[in-house]
Amino acid sequence: MITLYGFGRVNSKVVGLTRDLRVLWALEELGVPYRVHGLDHPSGEHRSEEYQRLNPFMQVPVLEDNGIVLTETGAILLYLAEKTGRLLPADLQGRAQVTRWCFAALNTLEPPLFQIVMIDLLGAADPTGAQRRPGLVTWAEHALTAIEDWLRERSYLTGEAFTVADILMTTVLREVRNAGVLNGFSRVSAYRERCEARPAWRRTLDAYEQRLGAPAGSAR
Repeated sequence: MITLYGFGRVNSKVVGLTRDLRVLWALEELGVPYRVHGLDHPSGEHRSEEYQRLNPFMQVPVLEDNGIVLTETGAILLYLAEKTGRLLPADLQGRAQVTRWCFAALNTLEPPLFQIVMIDLLGAADPTGAQRRPGLVTWAEHALTAIEDWLRERSYLTGEAFTVADILMTTVLREVRNAGVLNGFSRVSAYRERCEARPAWRRTLDAYEQRLGAPAGSAR
């Protein structure tokens, strides 16, 4: 059975933002059996020697599947799609386009969005945050403008089929769901809402909140 090393306890400020949600969502969409090994992040369980053997960067999540150990959420999602033959087209061109958008979500859009959310979370603890934030918003808006236009004639990133690229993109967009960055991008916002309306995502959040002992709805 697949084991996902995810979060078992986190700082309340990041509930709903942790990257294990991406893998949990994919597993729920695919309907494959799995178990979650919850890590106590505040106590530093992810820095243990045992865990470092799984992930030298000591980051969460890690997926273990019959001796195969994978880190990095993009790699994990593409592996699960290839393993099951789902959430990924069968033809080479289709798979290439999904891979393209996985990288776009993680390499083009996430860097500015993640920095924005960290500035907002840290507040006064980041002495240069207020100065850096406007430039990061401009960077993010450049990417969001391109995605807004791309979604003009598409329900999902690669057409009418929901894929692992949409899981990655949606979870990246969620990072700034309360930051006002998506204001003015109606198609991007509607796309995010469309993806988050999927039953597998709702199941993911329910189980996640229960595991963390977080109040119902706090991860939304």
